[in-house]
Amino acid sequence: MTPNATEKRVLTAINERREVINDAIDIELPLAEPQRLYEASRYLLEAGGKRLRPTVTLLVGEALADEDTAAFEYRAFPTCSGGEVDLMRAAVAIEIIQSFTLIHDDIMDDDDLRRGVKSVHNQYDTETAILAGDTLYSKAFEIMADVGGDPTNTLEVMRRLSSACTKICEGQSLDVAFESRDDLTPEEYLEMVERKTAVLYGAAAAVPALLVDADDDIVEAMYNYGVESGKAFQIQDDVLDLTVPSEELGKQRGSDLVENKETLITLHARQQGVDVDGLLSDSTVETVTEAEIDAAVKTLEDAGSIDYARDMAEELTAQSKKRLEVLPDNEASDLLADLAEYLISRGY
Repeated sequence: MTPNATEKRVLTAINERREVINDAIDIELPLAEPQRLYEASRYLLEAGGKRLRPTVTLLVGEALADEDTAAFEYRAFPTCSGGEVDLMRAAVAIEIIQSFTLIHDDIMDDDDLRRGVKSVHNQYDTETAILAGDTLYSKAFEIMADVGGDPTNTLEVMRRLSSACTKICEGQSLDVAFESRDDLTPEEYLEMVERKTAVLYGAAAAVPALLVDADDDIVEAMYNYGVESGKAFQIQDDVLDLTVPSEELGKQRGSDLVENKETLITLHARQQGVDVDGLLSDSTVETVTEAEIDAAVKTLEDAGSIDYARDMAEELTAQSKKRLEVLPDNEASDLLADLAEYLISRGY
């Protein structure tokens, strides 16, 4: 589908910031010895990605900057108290944390592909992939520790980022445990999604507010903006898995359903009496046909489950956009609102 004017504006903003973020990743995470370890650590970062989370970091900083700032110097970014911080280092640290989670997630799920290339443990080996993920985790904190500005703010940033990483691990643990549950509720699923996915969006939005010395109410509003947008983002992923053709997804459509992964959609369908386990019980990702997926999707649509997920994503997005009312009315805050909408409109 051709992007509308708002989507084009958001994509342009993302692409512009992605370029400078990619350049900064090369600086902050150079190849070093042992070379194989650092090649594996950089592998997914070089494979692509929209850089959505670090873009949120930069946009929140831009929204809080002086209105008269004509060109943003991310490496010497102005704070509300008159100092400067390296906002680009913070953005890079956030993206490196994201890459660490993807590497370990692929190992646990034994996924073959990520971002259209072999997963790290397939390209290298499991031992190297584990070490690469661990290296990225520690490097993120090393980079974040050197952003400058008020040391008290930096300490709070480190505390929040470490807390987010802990919650990500908790969320992954819950996701694994849920595989053996037959009594899971949508509320429990949303709690898991918040920990596994949304808290890093929350950190991405709260960290710049902390670094530029914004008021506490702004910091908390930005965190909630990120969490709510992040939950909506994951719900949209669940919808796209069923509704977007395989060639556009880059993987088999309906793979979550084939692999019996619980989503907000399937949990709602169960509550409506749908035999979710029987929808594609005789299929695998390799053997499932488009006709079988179409039939399963129609059953879920008839139960109102896909609309339920879309409505939930829209409700979370509306809440997240209200959080932006604490920001100055400028182009960056408008882009944050548009970005929240983009996260639930992509793929249509």
